[in-house]
Amino acid sequence: MEKQEKIRCGSGKKKNDTWLQVSVNPEIINQYVQDYNGKKYVKLNINIGKPDKFGKDISISIDTWTPNGELKPTQPKASNDVNINAATDVSNDDLPF
Repeated sequence: MEKQEKIRCGSGKKKNDTWLQVSVNPEIINQYVQDYNGKKYVKLNINIGKPDKFGKDISISIDTWTPNGELKPTQPKASNDVNINAATDVSNDDLPF
């Protein structure tokens, strides 16, 4: 099976053993909403690692694995969209929440 490029959709910080504070980009997540038994879901991978240059030690990406290997975005990507892999290259410290 071919390894797919990660679709980064957020980042965050581990505040303590039971508290993770994260921010996600809804424009990216909305492209990967899946229907299951009449309800909508988005599968995410959340990884805790070493802090990046902004102090973010949590990386969030879309889980694109499917049994048949074909997960297609529900909305086509516009030609003027920015590189979605750059989503975690900018600090989210200026968010109001």
